[in-house]
Amino acid sequence: MASDTPESLMALCTDFCLRNLDGTLGYLLDKETLRLHPDIFLPSEICDRLVNEYVELVNAACNFEPHESFFSLFSDPRSTRLTRIHLREDLVQDQDLEAIRKQDLVELYLTNCEKLSAKSLQTLRSFSHTLVSLSLFGCANIFYEEENPGGCEDECLVNPTCQVLVKDFTFEGFSRLRFLNLGRMIDGVPVESLLRPLNSLAALDLSGIQTSDAAFLTQWKDSLVSLVLYNMDLSDDHIRVIVQLHKLRHLDISRDRLSSYYKFKLTRKVLSLFVQKLGNLMSLDISGHMILENCSISKMDEEAGQTSIEPSKSSIMPFRALKRPLQFLGLFETSLCRLTHIPAYKVSGDKNEEQVLNAIEAYTEHRPEITSRAINLLFDIARIERCNQLLRALKLVITALKCHKYDKNIQVTGSAALFYLTNSEYRAEQSVRLRRQVIQVVLNGMESYQEVQRNCCLTLCNFSIPEELEFQYRRVNELLLSILNPTRQDESIQRIAVHLCNALVCQVDNDHKEAVGKMGFVVTMLKLIQKKLLDKICDQVMEFSWSALWNITDETPDNCEMFLNFNGMKLFLDCLKEFPEKQELHRNMLGLLGNVAEVKELRPQLMTSQFISVFSNLLESKADGIEVSYNACGVLSHIMFDGPEAWGICEPPREEVEERMWAAIQSWDINSRRNINYRLWDHDSRGPAEGHHKSHFHFSRYFSLPPQNQLAPPCPRAPFLHHLICVAPASLPHPCAGPLSQRAPFAEPEGPDAPPPQGPTSLLVGGEPSSRGRCTPPTPGIRSDPDLSFYRSFEPILRLLPQGISPVSQHWATWALYNLVSVYPDKYCPLLIKEGGLPLLRDMIKMATARQETKEMARKVIEHCSNFKEENMDTSR
Repeated sequence: MASDTPESLMALCTDFCLRNLDGTLGYLLDKETLRLHPDIFLPSEICDRLVNEYVELVNAACNFEPHESFFSLFSDPRSTRLTRIHLREDLVQDQDLEAIRKQDLVELYLTNCEKLSAKSLQTLRSFSHTLVSLSLFGCANIFYEEENPGGCEDECLVNPTCQVLVKDFTFEGFSRLRFLNLGRMIDGVPVESLLRPLNSLAALDLSGIQTSDAAFLTQWKDSLVSLVLYNMDLSDDHIRVIVQLHKLRHLDISRDRLSSYYKFKLTRKVLSLFVQKLGNLMSLDISGHMILENCSISKMDEEAGQTSIEPSKSSIMPFRALKRPLQFLGLFETSLCRLTHIPAYKVSGDKNEEQVLNAIEAYTEHRPEITSRAINLLFDIARIERCNQLLRALKLVITALKCHKYDKNIQVTGSAALFYLTNSEYRAEQSVRLRRQVIQVVLNGMESYQEVQRNCCLTLCNFSIPEELEFQYRRVNELLLSILNPTRQDESIQRIAVHLCNALVCQVDNDHKEAVGKMGFVVTMLKLIQKKLLDKICDQVMEFSWSALWNITDETPDNCEMFLNFNGMKLFLDCLKEFPEKQELHRNMLGLLGNVAEVKELRPQLMTSQFISVFSNLLESKADGIEVSYNACGVLSHIMFDGPEAWGICEPPREEVEERMWAAIQSWDINSRRNINYRLWDHDSRGPAEGHHKSHFHFSRYFSLPPQNQLAPPCPRAPFLHHLICVAPASLPHPCAGPLSQRAPFAEPEGPDAPPPQGPTSLLVGGEPSSRGRCTPPTPGIRSDPDLSFYRSFEPILRLLPQGISPVSQHWATWALYNLVSVYPDKYCPLLIKEGGLPLLRDMIKMATARQETKEMARKVIEHCSNFKEENMDTSR
């Protein structure tokens, strides 16, 4: 089971201070510049945390705005102390490093800070006397300075600043520097002269740097313990130099096999040299290399028995000479990772879940291209098998998505993997905090790339809505409304987005509904409906849009008024005319108008001959059982409640409509099971209630992943997987076998909306294949049987009881109560008692204006409720 340990006091205080800088740590000077309060002194532990958390918030939290002068808070070492800070992405500029130049930094990591220029090289000199560890990974422009040289006027008209490569900077004076990362440095930087002044380097990372002569590395043969040459085009000369570095404990010569062609191939001789010459080696990464077959022993010669990490049993022949197993061996995208006996405690590869997770863990920070393919393999594993290290997998994917917020491939593969890692099978293992982190990164991805929005929406369907999304309620709604822009042509994602919108407004209080209405929810739905009308298409997007409007107008007069103000009634009439046979559509529309009719101030707008005639004709509808007729009668009941003086039309006459209402009510079966539009999302992860089936989504066909040429080769367990994951075109059918709206049973759709078979997408994913050969994974949190929904309040019905001006309205309200307490007594008897319905019914029985049949029905309602002892009833709902 998941354990929800609270955040530490330090974490809470840090977050609060960073979100309220000018009210806690500092004050605003000239309304712009932050200054630390003069009576504050902060030790290094707090200062380091403030800076590092600030960077994390800027890169990961959408609602956090960076402050231009944040680093000026740490300009004075007499009141603040910085020692170890990690800065990344475009957040950091030259002036930020300049602001902290007086600090005695011991560790400075600058990762992908592309806005830093050569000005920051001079600032680095300020830290030279204290700096022990420095990373300039991905700081591509830090060796460029801007210059406007004379004699290039024509060029400067186009580009006023000409960038010039700085070649005279060296690490002279950095006497304490031991760890240096220059990965992905710009071509042309003279690496050898740059590094020559460093006498005692212990760790060096030259990832992506090409140098034909690596002899300069030997100057550290007695001190270098870690060397990373990822994606360096190696030669035999490089190998001869490497084996002279006899102190090495970690060697990384891995490469990205898709980035470019490398002539160098690892041989048995090279691996044997590493083992013989590098006796202290504990970690070796040769991922991505072409390995000649003579490195491994044949299957026949492998020792039988359990997998062993003992060097003497190694399936990799050169490693049999190892004195002890390696701590780490990188074999990702090599043939060696699939061997039986590998002499290492931790192996990265693509053979199994453990190897894939090790790969994601090892490569996330600096190798997004490798990480993306590793996450894709994890997606395969989670989709086909059970993930045995769920929490580790989930945390690694979250970290990758946070670290590479703007890397499209990682966002796409990560969002797809999250769907399977957060489904109901694993929910009990996940803490609230962890699931919130998932939601955060999913929303980040939705904001960054349209291509991942489908995956992200599907992942959100794994959460209890709206409860688990409430902490990001406004943000989620804004994103979904942007997806539902009618100009977008992606029908499949619109269906999912409408589902989510419906769920988000179905179970929240009226304040939330009104806020969402003001955000444009009502208008967006009406625009979707209008677009479908123009196209003469009544699909599930059309039906779900009316369903969502039904939900958001429930007990929210402002939203009802908005519906009327934006031509909602015209769309209602047009839909009735264009789609006369669409029963679910009619039910949804009439349910919405029932909400509008409950608002006394808006009922006059419904009092037209055209509208009243339409409602009257729908009384005789047999569509969807009694629902259309029932809802039409409900609309008219509220209109009748205003009395004869409010009947401002001649046709049809009030008496005629009243008679048709009586006839309709008398035709209904009192035991009819109902489709009620108030609750659609079940949060009980234990599964559907007894006697009801679970709904199914056809999710697997709707994931987007990067193009095949950017993915890892097919996993040997399932070589077909990579052919079925692609960006689903707009013409693909909906992802759900039925609408999320509780009013419509989740049946397999027929007709033009029915999804055709899609070949390999008939894979089984967490459920049983449907009769059409498609996968139908169970969807957590969604139930299909409409009677699982319930009225939140009987108030709109009860208000029709204590009156004598419209006996038919009184009769309709009584019939509604009788039906609900008869069919669902456990649910609605307590609610009726709680809301004081029984005294109202008793009073009505005494009224002379009430019809005898209405009184008889009221007595039966009271009789049903009398079977419940009030003190033993749960009336909390």
